[in-house]
Amino acid sequence: MRSRVLAVALLLAEAGVAETARERGKRVVHEALEAVGGKAYLAMEDRVESGRAYSFWDGRLSGLTIAHIYTRYLAPVPGQASVRERQNFGKGQSYGVLFNEEGGWEITFQGARPLQPARLAQYRDSTLRNIFYILRQRLDEPGMDFYSQGADRFENQPVEIVDITDADGKTVTVYFSQLTKLPVRQMFKRRNEEYKDFDIEETFFSRYRDLGGGVKWPQSIRRMRNGQKIYEMYGDSAEINKNLKDDLFTLPAKTKILPPAK
Repeated sequence: MRSRVLAVALLLAEAGVAETARERGKRVVHEALEAVGGKAYLAMEDRVESGRAYSFWDGRLSGLTIAHIYTRYLAPVPGQASVRERQNFGKGQSYGVLFNEEGGWEITFQGARPLQPARLAQYRDSTLRNIFYILRQRLDEPGMDFYSQGADRFENQPVEIVDITDADGKTVTVYFSQLTKLPVRQMFKRRNEEYKDFDIEETFFSRYRDLGGGVKWPQSIRRMRNGQKIYEMYGDSAEINKNLKDDLFTLPAKTKILPPAK
């Protein structure tokens, strides 16, 4: 009888200290922050990546190029993509795409062509729901909610699954490795204005590399839409805190502005 009473008391005590789904979700996300570098990751000002980038259409390879991606973080503004990014392509980096707080442009030898509003909106939405951007810029943003879906297995490894939702109700579901605490997959739904339904966007992360000071970054990134591969990048190198200048992320005054794409 005494043993049964003790067992019930122990269960009640354990229940009293059990995490809620929100407490667990927040803990898992903050463990991920520590795994990618903690304070060193939060202090990362910019990043330079290069590697082979593949694009796919209808599940088939449609393009291959050398990509150089330059990123600089700005002071966080809730609900805004507070980052500048330039993606240059080809060995000579002769063409590419620029995103900053003023807009987005496709850049060639002919000049700079403003991106279509839908493409710019898609980039900003993807940025806001990217787990690495969230860890760097959004953890303390008002209205952010972290809700654990519990533990599971993904690609033969144990994971913790967390829904991260912002003040606007936009959610991304992230899978974190239980072993390394690092993100291995994220997914979210995005409204498809053409077909009036939803696309399922997935991104997979692997081959993490230490960039210095304990900061870790995935060298293999794969994106899928509605179950079909659309993009893949295999990084050859990545560096942080390179003191990237403003001129890299702004259009020179003499740049010819081309008509927007139709």
